[in-house]
Amino acid sequence: MAEKPTADERDYILNLVSKHLNLSVMSYGQDFRSVVRIDKRPGMYGGRGVVYLLQMFDRRELVNNRIGCYMVLPQKGDESGLHQHGSRKEEELYVVMHGEGVYRDRAGEDGPVREKHITKGEITAVKHDGWHGVENTSETEPLILFVITTNEPN
Repeated sequence: MAEKPTADERDYILNLVSKHLNLSVMSYGQDFRSVVRIDKRPGMYGGRGVVYLLQMFDRRELVNNRIGCYMVLPQKGDESGLHQHGSRKEEELYVVMHGEGVYRDRAGEDGPVREKHITKGEITAVKHDGWHGVENTSETEPLILFVITTNEPN
């Protein structure tokens, strides 16, 4: 479940990410801006540590695109556990912006887990019923992914 980070946590995460990325957004017809919301996700999908989601767009701002956010795993071992988005029919792309980690996926709830070492510039994709998760493996750097989530139209 998402939590609201404290002011100190928010400043820490914004400063950490800003060392590596420009967090500005130019959305059509709107003022130039930055992050609209930060969600703190301790134990995200049963994973270890804390994951922060830097939401770059307001809810319902983009048609058929629920999320365009940065997923930040600040420390080694922080992870999003294996999960899927079947009931919402969401599909996700992860674009590695900074750091390194391990991307995991599996077909079905009990299928064999595949692992892929990921670094800057790599992209992963998963269908709505695919299980997936990611972990920061760097001793010194955050893992920062840009997540694009779309959903099948009804």
